[in-house]
Amino acid sequence: MAIPADTDHVAGVDEAGRGPLAGPVVAAAVLLDPERPIEGLTDSKKLSAKRREDFDERIRADALAFAIARVEPEEIDRINILQASLAAMVRAVAALPVAARAVRVDGNRAPDFGVPAEALVGGDSLDPAISAASILAKVDRDRLLVALEDEYPGYGFAAHKGYGTRVHLEALTRLGPCPAHRRSFAPVRAAADQGRLALDGYGVES
Repeated sequence: MAIPADTDHVAGVDEAGRGPLAGPVVAAAVLLDPERPIEGLTDSKKLSAKRREDFDERIRADALAFAIARVEPEEIDRINILQASLAAMVRAVAALPVAARAVRVDGNRAPDFGVPAEALVGGDSLDPAISAASILAKVDRDRLLVALEDEYPGYGFAAHKGYGTRVHLEALTRLGPCPAHRRSFAPVRAAADQGRLALDGYGVES
C-alpha cells in the first residue's frame, strides 16, 4: 500500500539477524524528528562498527521515537525465521512511545501493522528512517551476541555474531549446540542429531 506523500510520523523499520545460526532476530522502528535531521544515515552494513555505535547514540538522542523488539531462538524454532522477523517488526512498531501513522519497511514484504505500510527494496540505503532502524537493530544484536560470548564461551559469538563461519561450525561440531542456537536451522540440527556437519555454504552474513 502506497503511503500518501503528506503523511507524517512514518516509521522506518528494519531487522537484523535473519541468517545467523544463533541469537535472536532483532527489529527496530524509528520515527525521525524533522527538526533534528541526522546526516549520513545509510545501511548499517555499509558502516564500520565504530560509525554504527556513533549513529546509534545519535539516533537514540535525536529521533522523535524508537523501539526495539527481539524474537528469541526458541520462538524462531517454533514459528520459523520469516514469521519471527515479521513478528519482531510488528512488536517494534507497537512499542513506539509515539504512534506511527504509517510504516516503511526494508525489503519486499510488509506485515500488517494496523496502519498503512509499504515495503521498499533497498530501503536501508534509500530511506533515512529505515537506515536508522537498521543501525539500531544491528548494534543491539551485536551487543547481545558479545554478551552471549560470556554466557556460552567457546563458540566465538563475539567475533562472528552467530553467523555460520567456519570457526562457528567447527565449535558446533566440537561442543554441540547451546541454548542460544536455533535448532531448526540445518547446521545446528545436524550438529545436535549427528555431532557433525558440513563446513561449507554457511559463512556469508546477510
